[in-house]
Amino acid sequence: MIIGVLETLVLIGVHVLSWVAVCHALLTKHDPRAALGWTVTALLLPLVGPLLYATFGISRAESHASRMMRQQQPLEPDYAHPPFPELPPEDVPEYIISMERIGRRLTEQHLCSGNSLTPLHNGDEAYPAMLKAIREAKEQVFLCTYIFNAGKTATDFGNAMAEAAERGVDVRLLVDGIGMLYSWRKPWKKLAERGVNVAMFLPPRLFPPNFSINLRNHRKMLVCDNTAFTGGMNISDDNISAGKTKYVQDVHFHCQGPIVDQLRRAFLLNWGFCTGRYTPLPPASTLPAGESRCRIIMDGPGSEADVLNDIYCGVINAARQSVRIMTPYFLPSHGFVSALRSAAQRGVDVQVVLPAKNNLFYVHWAQFRLLPTLLEAGVRVWYQPPPFAHTKLLTVDYYYSQIGSANLDTRSLRLNFELNMEIFDTSFCGEVAGYIDQVIGKSREITAEELKNLSLPAKLRNAGCWIFSPYL
Repeated sequence: MIIGVLETLVLIGVHVLSWVAVCHALLTKHDPRAALGWTVTALLLPLVGPLLYATFGISRAESHASRMMRQQQPLEPDYAHPPFPELPPEDVPEYIISMERIGRRLTEQHLCSGNSLTPLHNGDEAYPAMLKAIREAKEQVFLCTYIFNAGKTATDFGNAMAEAAERGVDVRLLVDGIGMLYSWRKPWKKLAERGVNVAMFLPPRLFPPNFSINLRNHRKMLVCDNTAFTGGMNISDDNISAGKTKYVQDVHFHCQGPIVDQLRRAFLLNWGFCTGRYTPLPPASTLPAGESRCRIIMDGPGSEADVLNDIYCGVINAARQSVRIMTPYFLPSHGFVSALRSAAQRGVDVQVVLPAKNNLFYVHWAQFRLLPTLLEAGVRVWYQPPPFAHTKLLTVDYYYSQIGSANLDTRSLRLNFELNMEIFDTSFCGEVAGYIDQVIGKSREITAEELKNLSLPAKLRNAGCWIFSPYL
């Protein structure tokens, strides 16, 4: 009798666990397909299903990020309400104004005018300009990077930063806790002894425990007094092309004008997030230096809004003439794919440039699974010849551009902390679009027929990688 009662209680407990997992999935999953999949798993596999859901289904990355963001709210009022005035209206097409409203609504930040942005190709152009700015800095050197690889480049940056600290400059280096694992040697460790303030973004550790390997600070920025740099380039010898056939292609940007104040604010927010110490914002002091109107987009997990993804979809849906995209990793959301398809189907010239040889082969294979639906809608896709291109660029209608650290995949748009910049400027947009078109001129176009003729094993391989694309 007692055994029968115990068996009944265990059976009831197992089913209660299944329904707890079902209720959690229904209330927290953004994608109905994910909610349905976990519901079926939990109900058809009693005990095993809920355990699988608890292990793999619950997004601890986002819940952890939400808790941290609540605990690390900045105390300075300027952080919540940056002092950048709204632009006066100008004679631009209404749909361009609508594109501007998308970013303003989602970031709660206005454009700032009077900026100049200069593209710097590879480390050959970017690193000398960045080192010059560090050596000339008199007040601040703030460097945030995902990767700071040991090598000549890291040594040059370390020496320049240490020398700046020795002459009384406020020098800070912020390196991601996962990005630091790319380098066996840790070149920043000795910088603290030379007066450089060094912080790690959520490094994995046993005590106190932190295993948030998915919460990565992928942002890249350098602010030196009234000049700044941002884009997608890490600090690594891999970005130097001189004398090498195998290197990483990338484009960084030298920024001047009031946008530097936004980048400074972005860095100090990152620094406060990691250290708990929020430095008071200095008064906005950077003078106008050009004609570009810009806005910083800071995106990351921990909120309901998919800021970058929503902005991407919004501006592409507003496009009337052309969309140019260059990205190393292309596993966009369903909404993003729909926006590209819709643009192409209404006659917009949509072209996407991807690396022909990717450093992540499984991402490259997964991309093949989603390309047919784009090609059938009229989107043109090009494979840029090696070496691997890490460049991230977007232009719309020769008026709007977006640069920064974000890739077009789930990791960037849902898990990473990213920093992008919107630019409204026909001259700058034309320069970026011209560069993309130049790359297209030496690239190979991929066709729907080519993908259709892939062997069955290749199609299964690609589909297998695609299934796991949310985790790549």
